[in-house]
Amino acid sequence: MPAKKEKEIVFVSTMHPYPWGGSEELWSRTAMQFARNGISVAASVHGWSPPSKHVLKLVEAGIPVQLRRARHSLWRRAIQKLGTSKDPLVTEVERLLARKQPCLVVLSDGGLAPPIALLEMCAGRFPFVTISQANSERWWPDDELANRYRRAMPAALRCYFVSKANYRLFQIQVGCELPNAEIVWNPFKVNLNAKPAWLPLPSDGELCLACVARLDPSSKGHDILLGALADPVWASRRWRLTFYGDGPMRNGVKRMVDHFRLQDRVTFAGYVASVEGIWAKNHVLVLPSRFEGLPLSIVEAMLCARPVVATNVAGNSEVVEDGVSGFLAEAPTVPSMANALERLWLRRADLHDIGIAAATRIRQLIPADPVDLFSANIKRLVFPDFVPE
Repeated sequence: MPAKKEKEIVFVSTMHPYPWGGSEELWSRTAMQFARNGISVAASVHGWSPPSKHVLKLVEAGIPVQLRRARHSLWRRAIQKLGTSKDPLVTEVERLLARKQPCLVVLSDGGLAPPIALLEMCAGRFPFVTISQANSERWWPDDELANRYRRAMPAALRCYFVSKANYRLFQIQVGCELPNAEIVWNPFKVNLNAKPAWLPLPSDGELCLACVARLDPSSKGHDILLGALADPVWASRRWRLTFYGDGPMRNGVKRMVDHFRLQDRVTFAGYVASVEGIWAKNHVLVLPSRFEGLPLSIVEAMLCARPVVATNVAGNSEVVEDGVSGFLAEAPTVPSMANALERLWLRRADLHDIGIAAATRIRQLIPADPVDLFSANIKRLVFPDFVPE
């Protein structure tokens, strides 16, 4: 009698524009935890050359990783238009799943939902769940695509979203409710009990602002922030802004700084691994995003007892209480961001207290270990007898 096949979970990431991002932390850390606990897992990711160091860590942990071949977007659109071939993304993932015959497929996407062709390929063949990260009012599926999502998403065992706001927006975009929807948290990269020392801010001192985000104005809105700070009212005030992070528009953001003549006020620190190190040098997080999921930079700044100035998009208002733990710009526009920054400036003497309120607030909301919580959710789906410790 043949041996019973071991249950295996396959994680499929559709992250494509960048080698890695915050949207990849939940699925990858869950895969690592499963591997350490003896649960068989595999992964499929876009084949960047060279691979991201995070992908290499998966391989080093003994996790088989499929590096999917890159295809030029024009070529992909051409074959889809002709209808003569499957999307290579689907073809390669389908081959992996046919070989593995997994007990569960975890489809993780950095946007509103995994590609519809992947969902349709899994539906009826493999049990699957979805993870949706960012979403935006600018993304509207046409009628045909919305109809396909309405059929495919309910076939998932669970549809995970990282903020309530983004789930509500998805319902509007496709025109259906999902009884299988659930909200999850992304893991943060700072100690839960982080307490970086507060940088004193004398009445005539310099306000230190930090924007911790990928250098990509199309999503992170650097132009909105710089436009607000270029207002003449800020010229006589003592402040400086540091951009933390790298990205495809580093030179473009530098050109914006030059355009607004803010070279003497703005610096670029690049990627900094130590979150607490960032907040030991800065007073306030400023995040002028056009769209989001629920930014790790907000959660981490609040854990470090720092006020937040952010646009009221996605899940930002689910953690930041306007005027209490930070300040929310009503919309991702220069006037709205300018208004939020002005309210911040007028209450600069209270920033330490606002930061303490932020630290209290975020610890009331987040789980101590989001990966443990998500792993337990997945285990309940795969192992019927699983009882969390």
